[in-house]
Amino acid sequence: ALGKGEFLMWTYNKTLQYPINIKCPDPRLAKVIISQYGGPDGELSAALRYLSQRFGMPDQKAKAILNDIGTEELAHLEMVGTIVHQLTKDASIEEIEKAGLGTYYTDDVYPQSAAGVPFNATCLACKGDPIANLQENLAAEQKARATYEKLIDLCRDNPDVIDPLRYLREREVVH
Repeated sequence: ALGKGEFLMWTYNKTLQYPINIKCPDPRLAKVIISQYGGPDGELSAALRYLSQRFGMPDQKAKAILNDIGTEELAHLEMVGTIVHQLTKDASIEEIEKAGLGTYYTDDVYPQSAAGVPFNATCLACKGDPIANLQENLAAEQKARATYEKLIDLCRDNPDVIDPLRYLREREVVH
């Protein structure tokens, strides 16, 4: 129970927004899916963009909406990280190296693009102008949706991976 003047900032249910249970390792898929973790159009960028842009919104309702979306994007980051982790967890060193993840092996899930470019905050595009920021968000959600569609195409024969990717793609449309 919370005392007088105390408030609960977060409730964390310790479950993913959508279940992920990948049965077979596939570092080749992990290498491309990592872009949605730390690539320029990925979930880390989205979360930080919304959580940063909220400060420039003209009223509390707009700030709250961007805060909620940014928080949901963090849940998506957790899902993508789980996918990458499960795709590499039981893979052999040989499989990891063959997929081009040899240098990545010691870092586990690290924010980078599929090309291996580390996350960089310059992709956030926060301008302090609500209209410019909202236009950026529309474009960013479309880029993320397009990326998820390409990832779905790359793993069309793996339902354990496709189902959560489809869920994430649909959430991009909702935002």
